[in-house]
Amino acid sequence: MSVLVVVEPDEAGEGLSVVSRETLTFARQLPGGDRLDAVLVGAVGDPDDAALAHCREHGVGTVHVSDDDRMERFAARAWSRVVDAAAGAAGAAYLLAGGTPRGNEVLAHVAAARGVPMPCNLVAVVQPEPLEVERQVVGGAVLERVALGADGGLAVASVAGHAVAPEPAATPGEARVERVAAELTEADLAAQVVRVEEREGGDTSALTGADVVVGAGRGVGGADQFSDVEALATRLGGAVGVSRVVTSLGWRPHHEQVGQTGSRISPDLYLACGISGAIQHWAGCSSSKTIIAVNTDAEAPMVTKARYAVVGDMHEVLPAVLEELG
Repeated sequence: MSVLVVVEPDEAGEGLSVVSRETLTFARQLPGGDRLDAVLVGAVGDPDDAALAHCREHGVGTVHVSDDDRMERFAARAWSRVVDAAAGAAGAAYLLAGGTPRGNEVLAHVAAARGVPMPCNLVAVVQPEPLEVERQVVGGAVLERVALGADGGLAVASVAGHAVAPEPAATPGEARVERVAAELTEADLAAQVVRVEEREGGDTSALTGADVVVGAGRGVGGADQFSDVEALATRLGGAVGVSRVVTSLGWRPHHEQVGQTGSRISPDLYLACGISGAIQHWAGCSSSKTIIAVNTDAEAPMVTKARYAVVGDMHEVLPAVLEELG
């Protein structure tokens, strides 16, 4: 019994993406997690040294790759053929990927081809034998318990971003490279990425990778009222995050949005100021280790869910905090 993880390269060319390393960490908790393999598609041929180093660090025994040049362009169905072939070569009992748009789409094709269910957004292993896991549903407002792999076939699932912190394995893996081939048809390549353009609206990496996020919602009052939020984020060495309504009103750019249609964050501290805490926003910040809410409404969902709360006007609270910090 082994576990196979679909891994994605980091966009900056620094090995594997954070979500992929989180998924490898999660995978080691599963039965057979001590026999961990990875499949890397999209980077044709031998993985670069940084990607192999991350695989070894996370206990990967074999890295399955394709030499088919057609894999350089994202084509979900074609990629799924390679992933399915790798699952067979590895004798995998479990197939995981990070819950990214590409990870979910590729696994959905594998699951459909095999006729098996595919639970998304796993966040925790409840018990290893028989395997039960928890996953986020209803935008993260509810945790659902699922029996994974109960039918004895290949269990396919995606892991929610930032569900676990990436941790190296106790024993490094060999990360030996093996080629995997899949027979492709024209239909497999009918839908594929043909052009990639630089996104407009900024880079989200500062927000998703921050240890501290200072968030602001409608309660900030306007586009010109963010000075204290920005000052506190700078003072704490963190990033600014905002709710959907703030970006919808045009007060801040979309790349700062936290939530179901924005970024999912998992900082050590999330200071949510003037944010009501709708389900969609909670889906993006619920993995934060500590949440402090500042709000004039003591019954706001963010206040009732936060570990600590200050009931008051953020424009009075934040200047006081900044003054105390000096």
